[in-house]
Amino acid sequence: MTGTLVLAGTPIGDIADAPPRLAEELAGADVVAAEDTRRLRRLTQALGVTPKGRVVSYFEGNESARTPELVEELLGGARVLLVTDAGMPSVSDPGYRLVAAAVEKDIRVTAVPGPSAVLTALALSGLPVDRFCFEGFLPRKAGERLSRLKEVAAERRTLVYFEAPHRLDDTLAAMAEVFGADRRAAVCRELTKTYEEVRRGPLAELAEWAAEGVRGEITVVVEGAPEAAPEELDAAELVRRVRAREEAGERRKEAIAAVAVEAGLPKRVVFDAVVAAKRSGD
Repeated sequence: MTGTLVLAGTPIGDIADAPPRLAEELAGADVVAAEDTRRLRRLTQALGVTPKGRVVSYFEGNESARTPELVEELLGGARVLLVTDAGMPSVSDPGYRLVAAAVEKDIRVTAVPGPSAVLTALALSGLPVDRFCFEGFLPRKAGERLSRLKEVAAERRTLVYFEAPHRLDDTLAAMAEVFGADRRAAVCRELTKTYEEVRRGPLAELAEWAAEGVRGEITVVVEGAPEAAPEELDAAELVRRVRAREEAGERRKEAIAAVAVEAGLPKRVVFDAVVAAKRSGD
């Protein structure tokens, strides 16, 4: 039988947040793959656990080379535990390559859920949480960063980013330029740690604050784009759009409904415009 790959979430700050199953998995896994073996040692000491299995490093620099080795272990029946420095493996951390390789070989993959900086920051931000998207780290180069931000300038969902403290002021300034100075945001610093701080406000204001210098691990949450105002279309344009859709193969009923959605109008308004045009011979 093949083994099992276990992705385990680790505390993002407070060690007391470690799930009970994490200690069990650390103690019982045949192989523990850790992003930083020194941090793993501190974690196991804090939890009072001694791994019985082999401990190996698994980080960005050796991820490609070590993945085949771990897959072989899994194919041989081993239980492989993957942990990163903080939070959930594969979420802006090593892990995706190993999960994809395991899935391709039909190896069972499971998880020990744990703390997440993304969800913690989102919950604390005070911004809408019903729909959101995680964008990870932005590019370091200014031009590439602006291009990436412009790609999501019209995104309606709340946006979540990770950022290094020494780049935070530049990132917030770029966000203010692309998203608008008044777009609401929250900078979450050192979550669950002693000096936890959540700074909320307009992007321009936050950029000015960050220019003074910020330390610690940073998660930025940004309000989604406001709903665009409906187009103001006259009756002739409504009729033109309906006819264009009909010529493309849509039935009139569906064409009217689609144009009504585009224009942000009741279907009856579009229907009346089409009927009036037909009566007048336009």
